[in-house]
Amino acid sequence: METQKKYNCIIIEDEPIAAEIIENYILQNDDLIIIGKCADAVHAANILSFNKVDLLFLDMNLPVVKGFEFLKKLKDPPFTIVTTAYQEYALKGYEFDIVDYLMKPVSYERFQIALNRFRHLAEAEEALMGVVNSEYIFLSIRKKQYKIYLEDIYYIESFREYITVHTKKESITVKMPISKMENMLSAAKFIRIHKSYIVSLKKIEGFSAGEIIINNKRLPIGRTYKNTIKEIKI
Repeated sequence: METQKKYNCIIIEDEPIAAEIIENYILQNDDLIIIGKCADAVHAANILSFNKVDLLFLDMNLPVVKGFEFLKKLKDPPFTIVTTAYQEYALKGYEFDIVDYLMKPVSYERFQIALNRFRHLAEAEEALMGVVNSEYIFLSIRKKQYKIYLEDIYYIESFREYITVHTKKESITVKMPISKMENMLSAAKFIRIHKSYIVSLKKIEGFSAGEIIINNKRLPIGRTYKNTIKEIKI
């Protein structure tokens, strides 16, 4: 029987009630181990320097050193789930590799969605690109192969060294740089709009100077890609 993988996590939250809620949610998941609770970034940095941490639950509005300032100072930050009461933090966070944003008050159902996203990333296998042609691609993960039809792809999302291919049927997360996927896809059918996103031109439902809408999801346009977006013909 395969042993369940365990993940070390810490809570960085200066509001006692909010910290208690996150702690109670974590304790309902057997694969998570709380190795620290901190009310400020200084304490959190100390824990990180002496322990292997897989996941941070990070409040943005911390005393002295704010959440994003704290992440900037970390050379190799763990996976991070942000908790915040301010929507603008989620928009700014596209500059960082954040697993998910939980708006306070956090429900357990929404917490589990974020946690499952973390698990998909943490457990992702390194993939090899197989056959690539005008209709489909193959992703090989160990002994399993995924055949993905290009017409089914909505967009490809990058997170550090991982990508998630979002299709009509499913979302597949693998360990692969987004640049490799970009080089394999036809520029006539797909376009890079952000360091973290490649989208299917046919699936674009609308766009503005700052975002593109695909499958009812709003994706940001990176500053270095704005000129490219102006040339889009849907």
